[in-house]
Amino acid sequence: MKCNTKYPILLVHGANCRDFSPINYWGRIPTILKENGAIVYFGNQDAWGTIESNANTLKNTIDKILEQTSCKKVNIIAHSKGGLEIRYLIGTYNYANKIASLTTISTPHNGSKTIDLLYKLKPFIYIYSLFVNLYCKIIGDINPDFYNASKQLSSHNCQLFNKQFPFPSNIYFQSYATSMKTSSSDILLAIPHLIVYCLEGENDGLVATASAQYLNFKGGLRSSTLRGISHSDIVDYRRKDYKGFDVISFYIDLVADLKDRGF
Repeated sequence: MKCNTKYPILLVHGANCRDFSPINYWGRIPTILKENGAIVYFGNQDAWGTIESNANTLKNTIDKILEQTSCKKVNIIAHSKGGLEIRYLIGTYNYANKIASLTTISTPHNGSKTIDLLYKLKPFIYIYSLFVNLYCKIIGDINPDFYNASKQLSSHNCQLFNKQFPFPSNIYFQSYATSMKTSSSDILLAIPHLIVYCLEGENDGLVATASAQYLNFKGGLRSSTLRGISHSDIVDYRRKDYKGFDVISFYIDLVADLKDRGF
């Protein structure tokens, strides 16, 4: 069993989606990890909750996992905004002793210049947030707050966040970035990719490669084809394989490495 880690795996999703079963945010990944021996749990936080609100949900989730498994720690794999929520949890609730490892994938650690620009259009963003919050309520959010949650991802706010929440040395940490090669690589993210590219350079349709780089950066994940790997590809959104990059193998190897490290 390649993935039977010492501590259970907690998958923490990013913004705009929730964890559902059997159709979940992570596609085929949880099933494959379980088949390879991993014990897998989900974050179940709001799609557009603030970092603070979602961190509180994740705190309760971790407490339940530790109680159910009688383990002392968890391994966390967090995508996108979920990585910031875990970092806030660690820094605010002193949970460093309950987390063995944290892997962030496409997390905007250094913020988004695109968000900076969008929030110069405050009336539009405020009106748009009303519709997003309504959608999030429909899909199960308890405290959706698109306006403030997305504003937390600005480059200025993330700079302050990084100063306030330096990462503790007693948790194994690693970060990854993903990137599309062209705006046509992922039709759902074509327009966002073009905007972010003009403002921030290489990106995966939402998060710039430079923003996802933090501390122990393991590199950018790309396919060998012209498609690249988008923000949604890396969580197996379409439940399909891409030439030049095997998303399932990536997660198996990631968790197998955590096992080899004693986590």
